[in-house]
Amino acid sequence: MTTTGMHQRHETGSGGPWVSSWTAFAAVMMIFGGVMAIFEGISAIAEDDVFVLTRNYAYNFNLTSWGWIHLSLGVLVVLAGAALFTGAMWARVVGITLAGLSMIANFMWLPYYPVWAIVLIAVDAFVIWALCVGISRQPRTE
Repeated sequence: MTTTGMHQRHETGSGGPWVSSWTAFAAVMMIFGGVMAIFEGISAIAEDDVFVLTRNYAYNFNLTSWGWIHLSLGVLVVLAGAALFTGAMWARVVGITLAGLSMIANFMWLPYYPVWAIVLIAVDAFVIWALCVGISRQPRTE
């Protein structure tokens, strides 16, 4: 590490596929959140008795429709989480986008299973934060 003025420049190699530890954290959390969404979807498709059925809800799809939404979104989130291990920038963008969509879906899912939805919203928020923080790991050239 050399110091030039007030800026520090880190001399690193290519770094391989691991861009940062935050990317690894985001990948693991995306896989966890995706698996949880898959379980949520399967449970809703089976019309399990654990869900609260609400009336007069603005996003009132039937439980099976919500199940398919969460199942398909969960599979995509797991795949994006696995792609993050490559360190590709496109995987980061896809991860942020899918985590945002998952947050929206879980926000609309709040009346059906509030605790599970809040946990997945928090996981998605951490994923977005970790993916945004880990972007600037390239050496500075000034």
